[in-house]
Amino acid sequence: MSTTFIRTCCFVLALAGSLPAASALASNPAPIANVASGRLSGIYDASIDLNEFKGIPYAAPPIGPLRWKPPQPAAAWPGVRQADHFGPRCMQRAMYSDMVFRSDGVSEDCLYLNVWAPAHSASAKLPVLVYFYGGGFTAGDGSELRYDGASLAQRGIVTVTVNYRLDVFGFLALPALAAESPEHATGNYGLLDQNAALRWVRRNIAAFGGDPGKVTIGGESAGSMSVSAQMASPLSKGLMQQAIGESGAVLGNLKPRPLAQAEREGKNFERLVGARSLEQLRATSAESLLKVAGKKNVPEFMPTIDGYFLPRSPEAIFQSGDQAHIPLLVGSNSQEGYYKSLLNDRAPTLANYRAAMKKKWGRHAAEALQLYPATTQADVETSATAYAGDEFIAMSTWRWMQAQRQTGNAPVYYYYFNQPRPARRDGSAGPDPGAVHSGEIEYALGNLPGNAVFAWTATDRRVSDIMEGYWANFIKTGDPNGAGLPNWPAATSDNGGLMRQVIGADTHATVDKNATRYEFLQRIQPDAHL
Repeated sequence: MSTTFIRTCCFVLALAGSLPAASALASNPAPIANVASGRLSGIYDASIDLNEFKGIPYAAPPIGPLRWKPPQPAAAWPGVRQADHFGPRCMQRAMYSDMVFRSDGVSEDCLYLNVWAPAHSASAKLPVLVYFYGGGFTAGDGSELRYDGASLAQRGIVTVTVNYRLDVFGFLALPALAAESPEHATGNYGLLDQNAALRWVRRNIAAFGGDPGKVTIGGESAGSMSVSAQMASPLSKGLMQQAIGESGAVLGNLKPRPLAQAEREGKNFERLVGARSLEQLRATSAESLLKVAGKKNVPEFMPTIDGYFLPRSPEAIFQSGDQAHIPLLVGSNSQEGYYKSLLNDRAPTLANYRAAMKKKWGRHAAEALQLYPATTQADVETSATAYAGDEFIAMSTWRWMQAQRQTGNAPVYYYYFNQPRPARRDGSAGPDPGAVHSGEIEYALGNLPGNAVFAWTATDRRVSDIMEGYWANFIKTGDPNGAGLPNWPAATSDNGGLMRQVIGADTHATVDKNATRYEFLQRIQPDAHL
């Protein structure tokens, strides 16, 4: 994934606020959960009648000789382990402006997860959501405020957030690593972490009142790509019964790298580090590795077709129907990109727009301009924004949706989120023009109150109630529809298009006819990798 991807991922979404203060927590005895590795002591929050367990190790620390190894089982602990604070976040080069962490620092020892559950529900067999954070596979953490699981837990859902290895620690591929692997595989350690977390959930979630046979996996951006990868992997079949993808997939223009390419890039990284062996590379400090990984001539470390977690390309897996056959709720936002990125900050004139499309597409520019037409400056801003968002991430999301529709043998629910965030409370900026990349997270997970940056309106709160209601219903039943919510039909053909739910101030079903845009990008665009 290019640095453009990372920057686009990081539209300003600075968050503030916190969960209820410690004084709001009751003096009730701490909840206890018995998991395979031992006993856990969590927190009971009387203000919302929830149990919270934070910083639970689901795998052994991937340090020393376990660096760039598949996750190993967590060691048992004696007595009762305190699960009252978030564990460390995984090694990453920077904290982006839309990420507010509550984690205990940063470390390679980072394979922890967090659980929010209704209190007094130890034998309830509630539905479960396991959510993977976004951040371009280079940043993020399960402690982020926008992913807080309390709101969904209050709706009767056991909610889990998961840390997984990032950047060079999560996705380095090397021939030497393949040689020491029983499966002759290398790379994808971050995706294997997610798989290990899902296996932990299947084994242990009943201790928190969750049903191991009713698990939905979800995520946004890189987290959504992770969901599509888990659906494609034979290692994860049976570990989830539904899936939610918010903007992104490892299909289309964001497909994983071929193994040979990933290994070449890994060898070049090894040379830049100055290591002459895998042992030396493992002995290099984490900070030194991140410093080299951040150099301009080093490609981003991303998922790989490793022959094990991904035995073939996700495109081939979905085309042949070998992915998980489970209901999917998936979609993207109205402003995933912005016209300025296409125009390189030039004025949005017709001449500049046509010149930019000609430079981008050459002999295909005329076809592109038919699909993204413009006759006025307003048209330029609209069409160039649509194009930028499609090219960035909406096309890959569509490709996943379409592939699952065609071969997944399960309902698919397709959405288009178009609610702009409102003005900032401090008056520094007005409302966003559209729904930016990652802008749906607080709405979908019920976390508007945790973000004090924006002056949320009654309309925003109503949209969040609708969107979180859809998500909660889908997690519970595999269908987003429910009492009091606008009807959301499954993605079926209708009147020359596909049924799609617009979620925003005016939530309604519509016939989406943008497939020709995505088909053009799928057909013409040069191969791009995550």
